[in-house]
Amino acid sequence: MEVKWLEDFLSLVDTRNFSRSAEQRFTTQPAFSRRIKSLEEWIGTTLFDRSTQPISLTAAGRRFRPVAEEVLRRLYQIREDIRHMDKAAASTITFAATHSLSLSFFPRWIRSMEERAGALITRLDSNHAEECVQSLLKGHCHFMLCHTHASIDLNLPASDFASVAVGQDRLLPVSALGPHGEPLHLLPGHRDRPVRFLAYAETSAIGRAVEKMLARRSDPTYLERVFVSHLAAVLVSMAREGRGLAWLPESQIIDDLDGGRLVAAGDESWAIPIEIQLFRSNEPLPPKSEEFWSHVIAGAARHNPNAAKAKNASA
Repeated sequence: MEVKWLEDFLSLVDTRNFSRSAEQRFTTQPAFSRRIKSLEEWIGTTLFDRSTQPISLTAAGRRFRPVAEEVLRRLYQIREDIRHMDKAAASTITFAATHSLSLSFFPRWIRSMEERAGALITRLDSNHAEECVQSLLKGHCHFMLCHTHASIDLNLPASDFASVAVGQDRLLPVSALGPHGEPLHLLPGHRDRPVRFLAYAETSAIGRAVEKMLARRSDPTYLERVFVSHLAAVLVSMAREGRGLAWLPESQIIDDLDGGRLVAAGDESWAIPIEIQLFRSNEPLPPKSEEFWSHVIAGAARHNPNAAKAKNASA
């Protein structure tokens, strides 16, 4: 058994595509396929049903998945713990955060936390939501910051992870201005003239919230998906240029709204309230990180006594 086989397995679980996983794992598809086959031979049974497209887990694969996640998480966590035996490393609090929160929320939030906890040594890794979740699962970071919504399941078991709400936000449908001061792209659109839609990639948690809101609306909505990105900052730029309508975090576009570069492209019924939550493993963290978590919980309790701990992203 090799650790990289488990990492290969979980990559293929996420992508359900051998070519994409081989790219992610920086290897060729034949080499990647051989490593998956080696894992299956070590287990003694097939883990993936290759007759379907995209591929899917067999019953054995579904049973093995949580074991692989737990083994890797514990291995990476103990590796981190050993590394943190060095005093300097033990003082560093590590975060994984989505790109939009890294740019707009994290700098202000960590400054406010330092007002309570004193000067902090931190490291921030920015990525899309699924990679941030994987970073937390594998023990690559102490904390993860992510937008959450009731419709989003981040697959972080409540028995293994805790979270606390550290901010509120909204996803607003916005557009550039037209020649007469009206929104260039306006909801709900028309059957013969759909609204140009700047969408999030499937790896985006807030993108899934948008898609589920649209699916649940009873009134007709006519959208033409003309652009896709997992980066909210890219969608902001495209919306400013008049390329279409996008649902964007209000915290990220407040200056654009105030300056008239972007305007609401629909009434309040199109807005999606979302939370900003901080996640951690229930496993013990280094002392500095545990001390930081205590300050976060205390601050959340002062603002909302009922929000001290949420169980997972779908709570």
